[in-house]
Amino acid sequence: MAKKYIDVMDTTFRDGFQSVFGGRVLMDDFFPAVEAAKNAGITHFEFGGGARFQSLYFYLQEDAFAMMDGFREIVGPDVNLQVLSRGINTVMLDTGSREMIDLFAKMFKKHGTTTVRNFDALNDVNNLAFSSEMIKKHGMNHEVVVTMMDLPPGCTGAHDVAFYEKTLRNILDSGIAFDSVCFKDASGTANPHKVYDTIDMARKLLGESVHLRLHTHETAGVSVASYLAALEAGANGIDMAASPVSGGTSQPDILTMLHATKGSNYNLGDLQLDKILKYEERLKECLSEYMIPPEATQVSPLIPFSPMPGGALTANTQMMRDAGDLEKFDQVIAAMKEVVERGGYGTSVTPVSQFYWQQAYANVMFGPWKQIAPGYGRMVLGYFGKTPVEADKEIIALASEKLKLQPTTENPLDISDRDEKKSIAYWTKVLEDEGLEVSEENIFIAGACDLKGIAFLKGEAPLMIRKGKNNNKEEAEMAGNYTVVVDGKQYSVQVAEGEGDIQITPTAMKANTVVQTTAPKASVSSAGGTPVHSQTPGNVWKITKNVGDTVAEGDVIMILEAMKMEIDIVAPKAGKIVSIDVNVNDAVSDAQLLATLA
Repeated sequence: MAKKYIDVMDTTFRDGFQSVFGGRVLMDDFFPAVEAAKNAGITHFEFGGGARFQSLYFYLQEDAFAMMDGFREIVGPDVNLQVLSRGINTVMLDTGSREMIDLFAKMFKKHGTTTVRNFDALNDVNNLAFSSEMIKKHGMNHEVVVTMMDLPPGCTGAHDVAFYEKTLRNILDSGIAFDSVCFKDASGTANPHKVYDTIDMARKLLGESVHLRLHTHETAGVSVASYLAALEAGANGIDMAASPVSGGTSQPDILTMLHATKGSNYNLGDLQLDKILKYEERLKECLSEYMIPPEATQVSPLIPFSPMPGGALTANTQMMRDAGDLEKFDQVIAAMKEVVERGGYGTSVTPVSQFYWQQAYANVMFGPWKQIAPGYGRMVLGYFGKTPVEADKEIIALASEKLKLQPTTENPLDISDRDEKKSIAYWTKVLEDEGLEVSEENIFIAGACDLKGIAFLKGEAPLMIRKGKNNNKEEAEMAGNYTVVVDGKQYSVQVAEGEGDIQITPTAMKANTVVQTTAPKASVSSAGGTPVHSQTPGNVWKITKNVGDTVAEGDVIMILEAMKMEIDIVAPKAGKIVSIDVNVNDAVSDAQLLATLA
């Protein structure tokens, strides 16, 4: 009897890169491995979307559309190239307007996309309707998603088989057109028994003709067992990655799954062992100079208690390394349990996973619930749709007070359509004012990435990758150019490998500079009066007061950005501002002097 054919999607170049490197891999470095993967017989790739869209503009000085074009050219016209899209966000930083979602679908079809995997982290089916319509309008396959995870111990009310069945029935009842169905477990926490029961339920509900697949991560150590359970229950497809970006926070390795299915009735895409070995050897060569964070290779038994997606985990630890507070990582992970429990049980997948992370980070850095991360607060207030269960009433009230917003049940798309900054006309004018080409690609880049998109288009984006020969050696990791802050003054420090000299010169701090040391906390500033210090490393996003302004206690003086979160810097008492000691876009260290009150 012929074995059952299982479609294998290779996630190496999207989710693999996101889960291991925070998405920061240059296209010219990995394109040779794409050629090797094609030669190995792989015909289905995840090649873009998700956080791999912004990361190219934010950190790599590369155009995601150019990367997609190059990928398509390598693999040819017939290979299924898939992207990840976040429903009403698509690949944007925030909820898109209807016209920007339409533009997303048009541009991604133009640049080589075959299939769009489309999910909503809240499993709010209303958030999938319009984006799915645009995906089909522009001629792409639509893979509709139900997002999964296990709840922390003691939590009930969602994320069981009954909840997933209700969500799937809502999708069917909504009339959303789809070509396949995926159950997506970004944190890898759904236990194999629940996976089996969920896929079995879906197969019975959908019938035998619908393509059904599971996506998971190895983060919690059960991915192989979950995939085997899904296959036994009737799944048609699974996602895998290639070493060295497999396992750990990523998908299980192709070779691992080939081994796990030996002697079974499953044919994993007619993949040939010897060619997969050559592909993985080529990929290893391509990535040999990239630093692989140790946490990206590990399985964490704590993840089911505080579900953190593999694709977000390393991006967050990279930011914590840049900020100099990586030692607080375990505390933030531990703090996530309460944040998930009180936030309404949205699935821990982008953007909700980042909201959870930001709120847990704020609870660790500033004290429990002293600040509300804007994304988390807007989520519990209903601005991204309906959470699976109602969030904690105390947290809803606190978010409303801190963010000065009322709870809402309005369609998030209607809210976005009223926002001028989410219109094509707005970004067209910004491009014109900046003297930049007004193309549909540039409009979408600007609209999706905001000011960082404009910085990229102006050639002002930073290059931020961890790459270099012998990158696993401590001395090599230290080599390079750094900016340090001492008593409020910035110095450029050049550290050479081995016995090289250390060169130090005064400098003005630039945007996106990584602060590597902590400034000592002064009790009185040079200007006299009451100093206002930073409570965390970050970047100055906005300065709301000027020297000479009179402020009341609690007035916002400036806003920092840290871990993709806005942090208010407030006046500790009433008085007059006598100095502002930083500029917009400055990177600041923990306890750095920001302003002085008289």
